This record gives sequence, C-alpha cells and structure tokens, in this order.
Amino acid sequence: MNRTPRPHDLLWGMTPGHLPGDAPVWAVEVLAAGLPVVVRRAPARNGLVPVGIRGKARVQRLATWMPASAISRVLSPEALACTPLEPGDDWVWLALAQIRPLLDRLGLDWGVTGSAAWQLATGLAVLHPDSDLDLLLRTPDCLGRARAAQLLARLEFLPCRVDLQLETPAGAIALREWASGASLVMLKACDGPRLVADPWWKEAA
Repeated sequence: MNRTPRPHDLLWGMTPGHLPGDAPVWAVEVLAAGLPVVVRRAPARNGLVPVGIRGKARVQRLATWMPASAISRVLSPEALACTPLEPGDDWVWLALAQIRPLLDRLGLDWGVTGSAAWQLATGLAVLHPDSDLDLLLRTPDCLGRARAAQLLARLEFLPCRVDLQLETPAGAIALREWASGASLVMLKACDGPRLVADPWWKEAA
C-alpha cells in the first residue's frame, strides 16, 4: 500500500482474528466471508486503521480497528466512480451516469461512498428506492458559496436524492449546508464534529 487509507476507502484483509473477543457474531460472519471494511473518520493509532464493519441489517454497524499490516487491497471512492455501468442497472446507476459529466467538469476528484459504494464493490444489493446516493468531492481549496449553490441546484434534478460531502483538508462538510449560506457549518473532523466558519482554514483541522 503506497498511501495512508482515507475515510470512505474500502479495505480488504481483515479477518475474524482481528476482532475483539466481544465482537458480535454478525461481524465475525462478515469478515469470514471476505467482505471489506470501510475506513472511518477517527484519530489514528500506531499501526491501526479506524474502520467500520457493515452487516446485513441497518443496525449492524461496528466501529473497530484494523492492523495496517493486514491490508491486502484498497478501493477508493474515486475508483468506484469509474465502475462501468451495465444496461438495466437501477436508478442509482442512472443517476451516477448523469452525475459523472457534471462532476468531471469541475476538475476535482470525486467518488462514491455509503451504500452505493458497498453495492458497487461487493455486488450485494443493499440499496432501496428511498436510498440516497452518497458522494464526496475533494476540495483542497475553498469552493465558493455561489459555485456550491450552482452545483447543488443541478443535483436537485437527478432521479434520487444526492448527499454530497465536500472533503476539505480539515474534514468534511455537507454541500447542502455550505451552499445554504449558514455562518457556521458542521465540520466532520477526525477528532469529532464541530461548528466552524471556514472549513478550509488551517486552524479548523
């Protein structure tokens, strides 16, 4: 692996043997099946990556740690955004096909996260008609409010609700909230969420 895993990356290589002794049975089964875990946003530990394990039920979520040395494969949100779409794919993929040219024109890296990422990566059907399409847009520099509002307006015409997060150097903010013009926005940082005025300011990290 040639880079530190980032939030929303999918990782393969974690086994039931890496779980704490009190881990639920469903989490053991997920790892025994060779399914990936997702990197979560949390302070780093020496040699350990903060990850989340996803079960079949929506309530089956487990926050834990994966040894970095066990990682055998990393799949980024950006790589998932390039997944070929097949004829007959459901509404989420139709929306993704419409989004690609729109986000590509921004000249910024973007990717798929959440349930859509999981389904693309594993082939397991977890989406339903009311699911959001979760996306991230990497914004190393400030995305102006007016530009954010224009992007949000274009996303509103898609066949599903899009939840797009702006990944800043300090953490993540919701495009919808940033475009609203609110004086303070919720920044999801590694040490927890907090309200900030400028999520690109170095002191926000």
